[in-house]
Amino acid sequence: MGAYQLQVEIDQDSGFCFGVVYAIDMAEEILAEDGYLYCLGDIVHNDEEVERLKAKGLRIIDHTQLADLYNEKVLIRAHGEAPETYRLALEHNITLIDASCPVVLKLQNRIKTSHDNQENIVIFGKHGHAEVIGLQGQTNNEALIFQDITELDTLELPQQITLYSQTTKSTDKFYQIKEHLLAKGYDVKANDTICRQVSNRDKDLPDFAKRFNKIVFVSGKKSSNGKVLFEVCRKHNPDTYFVSAVDELSPEMFKAGDTVGISGATSTPMWLMEQVKAQLERY
Repeated sequence: MGAYQLQVEIDQDSGFCFGVVYAIDMAEEILAEDGYLYCLGDIVHNDEEVERLKAKGLRIIDHTQLADLYNEKVLIRAHGEAPETYRLALEHNITLIDASCPVVLKLQNRIKTSHDNQENIVIFGKHGHAEVIGLQGQTNNEALIFQDITELDTLELPQQITLYSQTTKSTDKFYQIKEHLLAKGYDVKANDTICRQVSNRDKDLPDFAKRFNKIVFVSGKKSSNGKVLFEVCRKHNPDTYFVSAVDELSPEMFKAGDTVGISGATSTPMWLMEQVKAQLERY
């Protein structure tokens, strides 16, 4: 242990959600057999984990590159895909290794049913996020997407609304949005479609954050879930640092005798949090 004698503990409720574990397990199994595998988009929103898998032969492609691919295997990550991706795969003789999260697939089906019933669909989600693109694809891209209440108030909305959410959004914010719409006189059919493995973290994380002098929150910068959970930590412990890799740590963040809690997004690998812990214990 280093001169600072930091007392460090990892939040055992953090680490990959089951959807990410499923996708990575499928990828590693095929990589071990074939030596390479195409993946449509980053398999997880964590650069460190993506680089680990690329070293094993994972080849990240985008939709433009997919359109030029034939007779290959392509992994669909946990975020899911729009119907157009499946149509293209059939045309190009592409074998899809579908690792879409079951929670996301269920949400896609619900949104498609609502769209088939000609409901006016509004989705609380991040613009350009892979999951949201897949959800909007179930509606022929007719659903309205918004990121926060401020943006919602700029949209021209029909009187009757069917409200859905990206699975990794904040439960509290979803219900605030519902109440906001009701207060403005809209007829709202609200569907709480937030993953409980994520939302339960919202409930447990405050107690974890309060137990320590400092919190180090480990997450990829592209992780929506990471941003939500980081804000939960910071709300309950202002001395919370956001890091994506070990080299973003420095001794100046801490003082001798600090207790430090390490937590992470549902896209943060446990091995990375273990590396962070080891580095802190060297200080």
